[in-house]
Amino acid sequence: MKPLPKVSVVIPVYNEEAILEAAVQSLASAMREKGRPFEIIVSENGSTDRTKEIAERLAERDDAVRALTSETPDYGAALKRGILAAQGEFVVCEEIDLCHIGFQDRALRILESGAADLVVGSKAAPGARDRRPAFRRVATRVINGLLRLTLDFTGTDTHGLKAFRRDRLLPIVHQCVVTRDMFASELVIRAERAGILFLEIPVDIEEKRPPSIRLTRRVPNVLKNLAVLVWEIRVKG
Repeated sequence: MKPLPKVSVVIPVYNEEAILEAAVQSLASAMREKGRPFEIIVSENGSTDRTKEIAERLAERDDAVRALTSETPDYGAALKRGILAAQGEFVVCEEIDLCHIGFQDRALRILESGAADLVVGSKAAPGARDRRPAFRRVATRVINGLLRLTLDFTGTDTHGLKAFRRDRLLPIVHQCVVTRDMFASELVIRAERAGILFLEIPVDIEEKRPPSIRLTRRVPNVLKNLAVLVWEIRVKG
């Protein structure tokens, strides 16, 4: 019987045929060098290119890779599905255009030491290097400013890289009600409000390609889900 992984890496993907294979193979190679038993869960959602086919082929070739697929493009639903399917003691939420092994190393050391149960890789914390386009950097700060204003979030970032103890965060995952881009924010905010040991670490970010969905197309859904989140947390409690 195959032993359970120590670390589950969850990567939501949408229309990533250009970089998916190389990114997953490189990540798997780097993780094997670290020596921790692992799995990589590629959670494809509604792609219109060859992403689904490539993800399934990667899973066939490498027993450390698992491919989940759905017909609907929804980043948050794909991330949540991957987390719920994860088997590792620790879960790392990655982005296919980052695959940040440096963040993973630092975050897992923190989790293994017991200093935190949730580690967020912040693009806006002191010491971070965010080399994305200016409008993307501004968007991160605007969204997190709104989260601080409306939901008393005390951190600097909720979206992107994060790692956590699965058993501590799984009840929080089940509580989350929004999807798309705001699922990651809801997860972090609910964890903080529940008293989960939470730590941010600065990260050095440089994207491998432009976003697969344009920022302007995401704004309406972000604002809608933010309103839902405020209602669920502030009003309903």
